[in-house]
Amino acid sequence: MKQNCLNLKKSPYITVISMCFALILILLFVGFFTPYSRCDEDRFVNIDTDDNLDSVLAKVDTIGKRYTYSGFCMLARHSNFDENIHTGHYVIKPGTLTFSVFRMIKNGNQTPVRVTIPEVRTVDRLAEELSKKLMVKSSELTGILTDEAFCEKYDMDTCTVISLFIPNTYEFFWDMPAEKLVERMQKEYTTFWNDERKGKAEALEMTPVEVMTLASIVDSETANNGEKPRVAGMYYNRLKIGMPLQADPTIKFAMKNFDARRIYRNWLTFDSPYNTYKNAGLPPGPIRIPSVAGIDAVLNLEHHDYLYMCAKEDFSGTHNFAVTYAEHQQNAQKYWLTSKTLCLTEYH
Repeated sequence: MKQNCLNLKKSPYITVISMCFALILILLFVGFFTPYSRCDEDRFVNIDTDDNLDSVLAKVDTIGKRYTYSGFCMLARHSNFDENIHTGHYVIKPGTLTFSVFRMIKNGNQTPVRVTIPEVRTVDRLAEELSKKLMVKSSELTGILTDEAFCEKYDMDTCTVISLFIPNTYEFFWDMPAEKLVERMQKEYTTFWNDERKGKAEALEMTPVEVMTLASIVDSETANNGEKPRVAGMYYNRLKIGMPLQADPTIKFAMKNFDARRIYRNWLTFDSPYNTYKNAGLPPGPIRIPSVAGIDAVLNLEHHDYLYMCAKEDFSGTHNFAVTYAEHQQNAQKYWLTSKTLCLTEYH
């Protein structure tokens, strides 16, 4: 009888303890094994070398629900998470569980980022744009790309190393070091310059870098891909007879005045190896990262006798071509007269 009474007295305590235990299990389940993100689309967290436990928690806090964030904090604070924080780009999908998000970040299982190499004009600008997409610092990338000893490892110099960056879209790990990034681009460069392209370059008696240098001028002269092989052919004709290229974009590059709308006569005597009015042949390297269309336009250039070109009078962005200087002057006169008429019409 007494035993039954003791059992009855213990029953409420057992019930309370069981309920508390069940509640703890529910909270742990909700905190650890429910979707972490409160968002309906993929969100990402970038963790760099300056991050610590608190800054990582602050970053994931912006994505998680209150209870899943609490679960993440519990996991992080009761593990050795802060002893080995992995840098990287981590994508958190809407249905990913809190525990899986924690394990992904703790183990450094990052997701590659897709980066398109921009068709920019200078190494500084290239480094600036890539630093917006990757962890690498702009100054660090600029530093190695302007280091002659570093460039020599890739059979380049500081004028030509920009040729390694073929403007396609690639997948990189977000925290890839600057040296590894250049190493990867060298591999992509080698892949791009396959036997077919190298064969076409050899037929023109040009190296891949020379092709890319000419392509950078062609790209700067016209945005019309259909016209690029003809423009390439014109400049190639000049190269073959030793005639200065006299390419206005090289003057802009030499003076670092990329927004100039016209070239002034006194600029033509500016002392620079990139001044193709003063110096025959190609400039020391590309004046921008050339497009794939521009490179292939040079490799498949149009064979003709043109030596001159002038913007068309219809302002279409394309050009009239000429074999003789007299023909060129006629084309230039047509463009000038149309421009003058247009200016007078707008003035009145």
